[in-house]
Amino acid sequence: MGHRLSAITTRTGDGGTTGLGDGSRCSKAAPRIEALGAVDELNAHVGLLLCEELAQPTRHLLLRIQQDLFDLGGELAVPGMQLLAEAALHRLDDAIAESNATLPPLKEFILPGGSRASSQAHVCRTVARRAERALVRLREQGEQAEPGQQAAAQPGLALQYLNRLSDLLFVLARVFNSGAEEVLWQHRRERPPAAPPGGE
Repeated sequence: MGHRLSAITTRTGDGGTTGLGDGSRCSKAAPRIEALGAVDELNAHVGLLLCEELAQPTRHLLLRIQQDLFDLGGELAVPGMQLLAEAALHRLDDAIAESNATLPPLKEFILPGGSRASSQAHVCRTVARRAERALVRLREQGEQAEPGQQAAAQPGLALQYLNRLSDLLFVLARVFNSGAEEVLWQHRRERPPAAPPGGE
């Protein structure tokens, strides 16, 4: 365990395969690796969101989410391993309920934007949805186990977690814009005419 990061450049992936935590190797285009990469990207985007000025409880929540996402990545990297706890899902449910209670009812779709923190939360939300889709593909397509290798366990709690996380990120995006008027999606019939080229 202590030497796992001693050599960053191994050259073992130069041929388009990567190693899993159980010692097996698979294509870097395999559904499992696609899902793992999406979860990793999501974690990086949450890290970027943490660069914003956030309330301490929100910062603590996002740091816990980063830990959860690393657990989820571990599950994908080691087929059959269970790291993500159900308590993580309950934390998201509680955070959604608590944050949503402070917001006015939403009567129309909103456009991503507003503050930089809100915009980044929307980016996190969309990447979470992509990671969720990748997990669904992994579950639906399954994987062909190599000789002597057990078939990989299919995602369960992980799907629920990512689905709920995208909901939380949407709510947090609204919280980060609190005090500012949200830009609502306008039906085509309600949109003002476009300004002529060159302005007025």
